[in-house]
Amino acid sequence: MAMQTLVYFLMWGAFIFLMMRFGCGAHVMGHSHRHQSGGANPSPSASGARWTPPTQDIDPVCGMTIDTAGSKSSVDDGHVYYFCSQNCREKFEASPKSYTSRTSTFPLNMEHTHELQR
Repeated sequence: MAMQTLVYFLMWGAFIFLMMRFGCGAHVMGHSHRHQSGGANPSPSASGARWTPPTQDIDPVCGMTIDTAGSKSSVDDGHVYYFCSQNCREKFEASPKSYTSRTSTFPLNMEHTHELQR
């Protein structure tokens, strides 16, 4: 009886090991079904999920064109806004809807074409 119990648990253990290694649990163990060249960790740009900011944008408070690399930023309703100074950023964060309604006609996701439309 003890031998049957041992074989029973060994069979279940082997089954669970194989499923975790090669089956549905492979992602839990760090093994994926897709094999990619170029290293174990694919770059975020390979999956297309990486967002890159534009090089320049318009401050929604003062209307000044600024470089986004060293600027202050804030997020409102899923959109990133860049500011020339901490003062403009604080004004925006105090009342974002008063500034975003004015610029809501602009396509916020367009890169490199931030022209004022009057």
